[in-house]
Amino acid sequence: MERFELIAPCHFGLEAVMKREILDLGYEINSVEDGKVTFTGDAEAIAYANVFLRTTERILLQVGKVHAETWDQLFEAVKALPWEHYIPKNGKFWVAKANSIKSKLFSPSDIQSIMKKAIVERLKSVYHMEWFPEDGDSFPIRVSFMKDVATIGLDTSGVSLHKRGYRQSQVMAPITETLAAALLMLTPWKGDRILVDPFCGSGTFPIEAAMMAADMAPGMNRSFLSESWSHLIPRKCWYDVMDDAHDRVNTDIETDIQGFDLEASAVKAARENARLAGVEKLIHFQQRPVSELSHPKKYGFIVTNPPYGERLSDKEGLPELYQTIGERYRALEDWSMYLITSYEDAEHWIGRKADKNRKIYNGMIKTYFYQYIGARPPRRKPEQIKM
Repeated sequence: MERFELIAPCHFGLEAVMKREILDLGYEINSVEDGKVTFTGDAEAIAYANVFLRTTERILLQVGKVHAETWDQLFEAVKALPWEHYIPKNGKFWVAKANSIKSKLFSPSDIQSIMKKAIVERLKSVYHMEWFPEDGDSFPIRVSFMKDVATIGLDTSGVSLHKRGYRQSQVMAPITETLAAALLMLTPWKGDRILVDPFCGSGTFPIEAAMMAADMAPGMNRSFLSESWSHLIPRKCWYDVMDDAHDRVNTDIETDIQGFDLEASAVKAARENARLAGVEKLIHFQQRPVSELSHPKKYGFIVTNPPYGERLSDKEGLPELYQTIGERYRALEDWSMYLITSYEDAEHWIGRKADKNRKIYNGMIKTYFYQYIGARPPRRKPEQIKM
């Protein structure tokens, strides 16, 4: 089967998580750069990556890398790529997104226009056609310039992979599913441990955690643009991967995953989203303020996305809110706490410096992932481990 170079973009600062996910799927890593991981795989790998990877926004099939400092150079370099191998005669193709960093060619609209013309010229000479109907399958193209080198890829995913299909009900300022999954993977939490999100909003952290605990592939309930690219990815690949995804799911497990929110509407939305994700029986949602956060057991995890105070009117209440978070955390015995926030004074009002702190961009907002690492539970004796 043909081998492809595949690109998995991810949030800046979370490349190591993405790399680990790809290695766990069994694929070879080619490079790790800011905001993306490149790996090698066959047609089945495209299906597996789309269905199983939790922390990437999309999977790109790399068509080529070209060096260009002038528009003529870009035109000729793009025209030289084997577009006919990917795009059939009736394929609908366009440059959906272009970005440029530290490069002489920096206008996205001009990059898109020149590339489209170059691809048309290439296909005209190969297919001996002067006009293309573009009424067939879609082939969106993405290009990223870095220091005058353009990485060009076909988007195999279509709708962003953070859209798992379960989040129909939303509340203000949600965290994306891919970012929530990546942050959970940065913690030592496992499905048999306690997890509480006291600011659960539409339920993203608890739902992503429950899906991990049940070994539920994030893409098993949605479709992907490249499912119709049968000349590149045989339909059997998709059927086999989806069968594998469904076979792995195990919701007959014991979990202690809880989501609280002050707003009744948020709790209602979270419950509905959990139902749509198929994990409602694995999560307990409740309307409750953070001031009432408690748990009788040791060694649990708080993983949460508390209010940032992005609106000026909300900022006044932040010191008291974060003070309460700190108080409730200290009342929990041997717990760990992981929270993502853009609030610069978070550590001060929590009352303790974080053991680790990682800078992460949530969209265009610079945030910090504060990690308060609690005690490890004692190793269980063999007779205590359920078979």
